[in-house]
Amino acid sequence: MRVLSIFALAVFISPSHAEDWPQWLGAKRDGVWRETGIIDQLPKDGPKKVWQKPIGMGYAGPAVAGGKLFVMDRVLAGGAENPANPFQRSAVEGNERVLCLDAKTGEQLWKHEYPTTYEISYAAGPRCTPTVDGDRVYALGAMGDLFCLSADKGTVIWKTNFVKDFQAQVPIWGFACHPLVDGDNLICLAGGSNDRLVIAFDNKTGKVNWTSQNCEGDFGYCPPVIYEFGGKRQLIIWHARAVVGLDPATGKRIWSVPFIARSSLTAPLPRKVGDDGLFITSFYNGSMFLQVSADGVKEVWRSTAKGEMPNATKDLSSIMCTPIIQGEYTYGVCSHGELRCIETATGKRVWFTMKATRSASTPARVAANPEPDPRIERWGHAFLIPHGEKTIIFNEHGDLIFAKLTPQGYEELSRANIIEPTNTMARGRKVVWMHPAFANQCNFVRNDKTIICYSLAK
Repeated sequence: MRVLSIFALAVFISPSHAEDWPQWLGAKRDGVWRETGIIDQLPKDGPKKVWQKPIGMGYAGPAVAGGKLFVMDRVLAGGAENPANPFQRSAVEGNERVLCLDAKTGEQLWKHEYPTTYEISYAAGPRCTPTVDGDRVYALGAMGDLFCLSADKGTVIWKTNFVKDFQAQVPIWGFACHPLVDGDNLICLAGGSNDRLVIAFDNKTGKVNWTSQNCEGDFGYCPPVIYEFGGKRQLIIWHARAVVGLDPATGKRIWSVPFIARSSLTAPLPRKVGDDGLFITSFYNGSMFLQVSADGVKEVWRSTAKGEMPNATKDLSSIMCTPIIQGEYTYGVCSHGELRCIETATGKRVWFTMKATRSASTPARVAANPEPDPRIERWGHAFLIPHGEKTIIFNEHGDLIFAKLTPQGYEELSRANIIEPTNTMARGRKVVWMHPAFANQCNFVRNDKTIICYSLAK
């Protein structure tokens, strides 16, 4: 089977046209930034800061559309504290918020706030990037509160709660599957009982159009995505027990491949490869490559990894990073911060480096070792954003990196530290695990204290 690139390395648009980033992974939900007129090198003292504003806690990245920025955060109730042990699921009172800011100035335009009691691990705030669709914005909180809000004023158009309305069980790390707009449908992984794992809501009214599939208990964290295989649009759902292809119009299952994910860690988005390939990667289980047709599926290969430790992984074992596919190769961040290149068709490892997920703050004894340190680099992380012939990397230390990724290796072009890592839930080291947005020739990034806009325009 021939493996082709799903990314156009040079996509040209009018220089006067500003591209939005209206949802998780951008306009096409593929993580590619297509704007032109962007600097080729990052200045040594960092890109130009346009504005900076305070924000509360959260893992949710921002969305940018129509001159507005939308982001979710959380503020604790008076006297409330998050548990010292991030795995503890004790009740913590607080409010989730949906914030709308002017994308040019950072000034707050409106705020929607509601109380919610967290009973999840890693209780540092909402997980989902808001999804913007014209005059509506959809926001999903960590405890299953789903709101359709007016993008202009923030007024509630409709709302639901997955636990109260669909008898869903809250996943260990909270609801994290970014909602997907498809025509008149808003497709969500709600985790409800009675064939209600996947729910398609009428995006204007909140009426349930169809429901599909079951997965008892913690169903996972992977967002839904739609690809075309064999001339047929297919909704790809990766839950804790299988990867399935559904008809996005009805929810009817087309095919299913068992893939039991340990601890339900199904975070990275499955990637389409060429005309008929589908690549999946997970922290404990490694990767799987499928060949998909209009009405069926064939397993090409499955990882033989013996565990998540660096010496036990074989191909790519990602915990959060959605990999990118370029030509015959896949690039992604493995279990302990290794940026790896593998042959997509076979899973064979080509090279790895620790440079992309380390920074000036990495202890010297660790930085001197080309191999990962399992004691302190477990879950080492970076997001990969293709832009033209380079890849933009945002790592957990708050570094923005311009690099070239090729089968020959990793070439770093420039880097700058742009935000302080504030989250202390990663084995004691401070990290920033929020996916940035790229729009209007700018980079929008946040931590648990502040949100910043940087210009990347030439």
